[in-house]
Amino acid sequence: MNIWEFFVWLFWVYVLFACIWIFISVFIDIFRDHTLSGWGKALWVIFLVFLPFLAAFIYLIARGRGMGERNAAKIQQAQAESADYIRTVAAAPVSPTAEIEKAKGLLDSGAITQAEYDALKAKALQ
Repeated sequence: MNIWEFFVWLFWVYVLFACIWIFISVFIDIFRDHTLSGWGKALWVIFLVFLPFLAAFIYLIARGRGMGERNAAKIQQAQAESADYIRTVAAAPVSPTAEIEKAKGLLDSGAITQAEYDALKAKALQ
């Protein structure tokens, strides 16, 4: 096998993975789309199973814009949820009294030792 046969083989492997990626993306988007009815989803899946290349191309042409919008909306939602979580965690200052009460509860339950409790108490009072 010479170098050109290797490059041709490498090209076809790339094409195979690209096709698999497209099919999976279309399949996931079919079920992510809330505007599509159950019958519509079933028909698209059947179409993808029996004529995968034609169905994927038609889906990307007909519904590609909505596919991109749904992906962007999902990313924005995840970023907003992450930012909200970070704000709630970072903005909630814990008072020394609350930290000592929490450490006392851990000491009473036996989760920490007296020495660990004393260290936590000293840290909270600093």
